[in-house]
Amino acid sequence: MKWFTPVPWQTVDCEIDLRPGGIFRTVMRSPEGEEFPSAGCYLEVFEYERLTWTDALGPGFRPARTPAGNVKECDTFGFTGVITLETQGKGTKYTAMAMHRSEADRKKHDEMGFQDGWGKALDRLVEVVRQMRAGQ
Repeated sequence: MKWFTPVPWQTVDCEIDLRPGGIFRTVMRSPEGEEFPSAGCYLEVFEYERLTWTDALGPGFRPARTPAGNVKECDTFGFTGVITLETQGKGTKYTAMAMHRSEADRKKHDEMGFQDGWGKALDRLVEVVRQMRAGQ
């Protein structure tokens, strides 16, 4: 919750069951106070190597449903994310990939600031790790 969303956005709720078929659920809050829930399931979990998840499936690999009623823009398309970690010298190479159902969905996600947001969230993660190592 400390790093997942780019400032000035916040992650205000999170549930993680870090295993294949386990839930990945977050609620992000915009600077204006609007909340954006998102849920999915982990497909692969290889410790210190790779995480793969999708919002096309729910916990237990069950097909996900788009919420009825007030559907947020981020709930109207699915994607599968892959984060890969590779040791490189004294550091780690972090690679993030998002696969979308269609080119239109990819463009919509880009227009929402997805790529920039992931980069800013990674910068926050690095800062959180630095603070933990420094004992702050």
